[in-house]
Amino acid sequence: MDNKGLIHIYCGDGKGKTTAALGLSIRAAGAGMKVVIVQFLKGRKTSELNILKTIPNITVLRGKEGTAFSFAMTEEEKEKCRRVHLENLKAGIALVESGNCDLLILDEVIGAYNEHLIDRQLLQNFVEHKPEHLELVMTGRDPEEWMTDCADYVSVIKKVKHPFDKGIKARTGIEK
Repeated sequence: MDNKGLIHIYCGDGKGKTTAALGLSIRAAGAGMKVVIVQFLKGRKTSELNILKTIPNITVLRGKEGTAFSFAMTEEEKEKCRRVHLENLKAGIALVESGNCDLLILDEVIGAYNEHLIDRQLLQNFVEHKPEHLELVMTGRDPEEWMTDCADYVSVIKKVKHPFDKGIKARTGIEK
């Protein structure tokens, strides 16, 4: 592995941001890198968790089961969500600082940041001062300018068509 880690952003309104990040996690784990995936705004069971837990070198940290979408949360649910997100972000950072992470994926961190469901200052400070060796991925819609300024890769995934627009719900193995 080269010593210089870069910052990736997968953003936009199209399907595939998390899918791209998880693909990179598999590639990195296959190369012997230690991967930590921290998922924000996600609590429902998704099929990728079944396989990720079987891959050596991949650790997944995520919210509690049954988390509602942020727009439907009560203030009490938002506060609980903030606490869980802070705990998971700090745990991911601790794994980086202990040398147990070469690739850190912060999945949907941009949405958590935009919805004020994460310690915004902690995130910005970590991104702006990340360890030089760390490869960092952030996903979500509408990244702040400071995020794209820090990034080395910015990939925008644009929705042209999506089955949800026709009333087709998320399908196991494809969207969930």
